[in-house]
Amino acid sequence: MKDGWRVAGALAAGGFLTIAGVAHAEGRAVAIMGATVFDATGAAPHLANVVIKDGRIAEVGPGVKAPRGATVINAKGKALLPGFFDVHTHWTPAGDPRISPEIANAYIAAGVTTVNDFHQQPESFAPRRQWIGTMASPHVNFVARMSTPGGHGADWADTATTKWVSTPQAARTEVKALVPYKPDFIKAFTDGWRYGASADNTSMDEGTLTALVDEAHRNNIKVLTHTVTVERGRAAARAKVDIIAHSLQDREIDQQTIDLIKASGTAYAPTLAVYDPNKGEGAAATPEARKRSEIKFGYALHNTKALHDAGVVVALGTDAGMAGTPHGVSTLRELELLVQAGLTPSQALIVGTANSAKALGESDDRGTIEKGKRADLVLVAGAPWTNISDVRKTDRVFVDGKLVHGPGVKLPLANSQKAMPAVKVAALIDDFEGGKERSSLDTLRLNDTDGGIDRSVQVAQVIPRPATDHALSIDAKMSIKDDPNAGVIIPLTRGSVQPVDARAYKGVRFEVRGDGAYELGVNTLNGRWISEIEGGSEWRAVEVPFTALKPAPGRGGAKGAWTGEDLLEVSIGGSRPAGQKLWAEVDNVTFY
Repeated sequence: MKDGWRVAGALAAGGFLTIAGVAHAEGRAVAIMGATVFDATGAAPHLANVVIKDGRIAEVGPGVKAPRGATVINAKGKALLPGFFDVHTHWTPAGDPRISPEIANAYIAAGVTTVNDFHQQPESFAPRRQWIGTMASPHVNFVARMSTPGGHGADWADTATTKWVSTPQAARTEVKALVPYKPDFIKAFTDGWRYGASADNTSMDEGTLTALVDEAHRNNIKVLTHTVTVERGRAAARAKVDIIAHSLQDREIDQQTIDLIKASGTAYAPTLAVYDPNKGEGAAATPEARKRSEIKFGYALHNTKALHDAGVVVALGTDAGMAGTPHGVSTLRELELLVQAGLTPSQALIVGTANSAKALGESDDRGTIEKGKRADLVLVAGAPWTNISDVRKTDRVFVDGKLVHGPGVKLPLANSQKAMPAVKVAALIDDFEGGKERSSLDTLRLNDTDGGIDRSVQVAQVIPRPATDHALSIDAKMSIKDDPNAGVIIPLTRGSVQPVDARAYKGVRFEVRGDGAYELGVNTLNGRWISEIEGGSEWRAVEVPFTALKPAPGRGGAKGAWTGEDLLEVSIGGSRPAGQKLWAEVDNVTFY
């Protein structure tokens, strides 16, 4: 792993946290005195003092003295542990880029100091790293996504967010295409089995998965898979996948599969929290579904214990962000469920710290309380190696040696931006002259079609426009469903993360020709706005003033009044009856 790719979580440099009454000054050593230390090395809990300097553990031991001038924290009667990991989370499941501060705060408050985010398009990695670096946050690893056409993970996402592959050659090509974005990991949605609730979406064949893993490893990138059956677990192991994410839950695991997973060096993150039949929201709604859920969960618990007992590295993941699986507290719930599966509290704590660091290739840097390790630490009021639920009694949390949760610390939610500050935007959005895939703003254009396994098929490409250079051509065949759609989204900044301020303009102007009615869409932080437009056989210029935009119907529609200061994307597309075709040509999209 290339640690320079990672987010330092707002804490590598001073000056950007809104913290009232922090117990130590910038650059001063911190001495945590008298704690009962659970260091996650396998040693028994023991009384020790820990000194932190420059974000690292400088000294640890019973006879360690507080350096002169250090901030001293009296930890007598409290337990000090490494910060917890969550190797499987989704930070923005609703696509709302504003909610990162709340999510970051939820993890910090739970003592979670390293997470993997499985939900972002690679174009957004760099701006998200920049943004998260301005807030109190755990370290965030950004994970690129790959699936089969129509497979799980691709059934809702565009092909920029989830790469579609179905052959070894395609897998290698798409891994190479991801490398410039510096993903921390890759997640392969290899198992289409939908938990008994609906049909198989399609599963990735073993040859494709093997090529994907091999090419990723050639580029020093580890691979996690979405895998939920014992047979597919075997395929993941044979492909040398680094971590099987989700529980093998269709039956009890057999010894041959256990041996294969162990021999491959594949780790296992069962995400029990997302499958917990008692989790409330998102739990099974009918008696029949509840029974299926309980049976699968029983297999999940059994298989976790069997793999752990066999010496397979078990890591902690939750699938947080999914229904009934909230950020932060679900990580603590996962620790409790590991104990329910039969692990001892001490074993569960090692899963959530040292084992997870090992599975991610980060154990040289964090995951245990040892001299030289990153000072990601959590102090709790209790003895969680005896009563695992004591992990909920968070007292203080340190990330990179900085106190980010505890007495005197005010998490920066109330005083920090729910989105990156808006930037000014040039009038020209896209004239389709700069490149085949990127806009005049140097953003990646996105195909915008209906979701699902059966979706509209679209080809959008830059074509010559006689006498005026080039235009964008959109050709699509509508899927067989109600209200299919097709079109193109033009992000106004990389990955649609940072909003733009368009208050200097009156609206959007463009040239269009086509076969009927279309829709101009403007996505903002507060939802989507739309206006209907008409295209004919001849080119015509269209001006859509912002005052003509209306909130889009449905869940994604705008809430509140138009402000013009929080724009994310401009889209042009349309709908036709099921099975019919749509075509349009667009040029010179600008603000005016």
